[in-house]
Amino acid sequence: MQKGLLSARFRTVSVFFSIAAATAAIPTPALAAFPDKPVKIVVPFAPGGGTDLVARTMGIAMGQELGQPVIIDNKPGAGTIIGTDAVAKAAPDGYTMVMATVAHVVNPSIQSKLPYDYEKAFAPVMLVGVSPNVLVVRTDSPLKSVKDLINAAKANPGKLSFASQGAGTSAHLAGELFKNLTKTNITHIPYRGAGPAITDLLGGQVDVMFATAAAVGTFVESGKLRALAVTTATRSSSHALAKVPTIAESGVPGYVADSWYGLYVPAGTPADVIARLNAAAKKAVQTEAFRKRVEGEGLVINGGSPADFDKYAKGEEARWRKVVKENNITNE
Repeated sequence: MQKGLLSARFRTVSVFFSIAAATAAIPTPALAAFPDKPVKIVVPFAPGGGTDLVARTMGIAMGQELGQPVIIDNKPGAGTIIGTDAVAKAAPDGYTMVMATVAHVVNPSIQSKLPYDYEKAFAPVMLVGVSPNVLVVRTDSPLKSVKDLINAAKANPGKLSFASQGAGTSAHLAGELFKNLTKTNITHIPYRGAGPAITDLLGGQVDVMFATAAAVGTFVESGKLRALAVTTATRSSSHALAKVPTIAESGVPGYVADSWYGLYVPAGTPADVIARLNAAAKKAVQTEAFRKRVEGEGLVINGGSPADFDKYAKGEEARWRKVVKENNITNE
């Protein structure tokens, strides 16, 4: 009798531990299943610009790390608002990200109304890196320096034009800040991305462009465009831009207008999914292919935590809000 009781108890204990072991082996649903289908990075610009280049180069390496393809989805328009809004309204499951730029934190200051709540609609994943904007002209342009541009703009108010990849972008702000500090009148021509803007610059439809280094680096190296200056406080560490002066040292003291790239997901995305995306993004920016493609064009790679990016973005939003107000910058 006692032997039978002990045997029954043993079987009961064995079943309990078997169930416990099986339960412990089941991972948390969000992380276990993620990703089980392709992940999408929305680029809120037309193909061919710096943001597109960074996203596509990153996407290849992230896809290898995640074990699923990373698809680039270009949704240009309205100074990045169309693409950004699409991500704000996407399911918070980690399968849709946006490659944001400085326009992400500037739009709240220059737009009276946005279709999303800037402060509540997104969760940070990672700051990819920071790079200079570059003031460029065609190689056959008579403008050989920043001083030449200032003199020509003052001699012909409103006749010179500068291109940007959209209102509120770093290129737009760089141009508006330049106009304000130099007391010049240069007409802003916004495009749906850096690619179309560069095409018109090369074709002579616009005179100058304050472009991201990633967008125009190859054109400068190939001799199709001439770099007059960089917009950062110090000269670029990039080989291609190392000899290019800053706008500040070219006669516009106090001028600084750099650009950056960072990944966001919709707010409400599970923390473990964000951590998975952050880990994949960190590995992607450290790959030789990514470094070789972007560091030569002045991008200083970051690759920190979501909290680091959140702090940086909030600082940028406050800095540019002040610049926008002081310089009366609006979305044209």
